[in-house]
Amino acid sequence: MSEVTAAERRSRLQNSENIFINCSNHPSAAWGDEQRRKAEVYGKIIDLPFPEVDPAWTAGRVREEAERVYREIVSLHPVAVMCQGEFTFTYALVSRLKEKGFTVLAACSRRRVEEISDETGSTQKKVIFTFEGFREY
Repeated sequence: MSEVTAAERRSRLQNSENIFINCSNHPSAAWGDEQRRKAEVYGKIIDLPFPEVDPAWTAGRVREEAERVYREIVSLHPVAVMCQGEFTFTYALVSRLKEKGFTVLAACSRRRVEEISDETGSTQKKVIFTFEGFREY
């Protein structure tokens, strides 16, 4: 596959059939309105579940699986891909997509931690993530 030129990217962004791939373990149906709205600027959201990456896999096996997912993504002709998950797989997939000129994004969130103590002295931590935007790899 050849690299995606800036002109091709602009042309894709003008096409109403544009696709935004969500390759993560966070289905877009569970996203907040703001994240969904910002993703839809790129096109129709298609969820592609992030694969289960076995910790026993070799680096070669991780690259093979990343290549399989890469081919699946390319077959959908996306304008942008959000990719988040196990680090070595993400690195392999993002590198491959960037190498071919795709726009690859990560969701950026603000993390807020609340500690709640009860009368027994037990403390629970509640972590709240608030979507702030997308950042390009």
